[in-house]
Amino acid sequence: MKRMVFLLSLAATLGGKVSAAPVAAWAAAENRVLVIEPSSMPVLAGEATLTIGALGRTNGTYSGDYRVKVFPYFYKNERGRLAMAVSDAALADIRAGKVTAIAGTATTSGKRGRCRRIDAIVTPGGRDQGVLKVSFLAGGREMIFEPVYHIVKIAPGAALGRAAETMTAAGRPSGATSQTGQAAGIHL
Repeated sequence: MKRMVFLLSLAATLGGKVSAAPVAAWAAAENRVLVIEPSSMPVLAGEATLTIGALGRTNGTYSGDYRVKVFPYFYKNERGRLAMAVSDAALADIRAGKVTAIAGTATTSGKRGRCRRIDAIVTPGGRDQGVLKVSFLAGGREMIFEPVYHIVKIAPGAALGRAAETMTAAGRPSGATSQTGQAAGIHL
């Protein structure tokens, strides 16, 4: 709230005209995290599992850590950093229930630090939840995962890591009622 007041007063000082609605929408989106459930897909004689940590949003980009485990081919496992561009307009469309395409990058950890394009189709199943269809190329093969997602509001001062760790598979904070989420600093 202080940030919004500061931005509005700065705009007034500079003589610019700023609508409070976009600033409020931006500020509201910044205190939400994107929680994505693990998802698997079959590979030749095995299975690949995509696990994405809670993604925080800054300047229109959700970012966080990811991991791909390939069983039994452990040497193909990968971890790194994911960044998905989601503009305020795209976020508003998603929250309104519209199927929306988004894109981003995944950069692997380690010495080589390869970067690959990630495409996703967001299919809302409610105001702050739904299914992602995430696709990317790995080793010349298209990998497609379809995890469930939840957009979760975090309370001011709540640590992103602590908030993500307390989420259960249903997207509810553990150790708290589903109505308040106070134990984790999360509001659903």
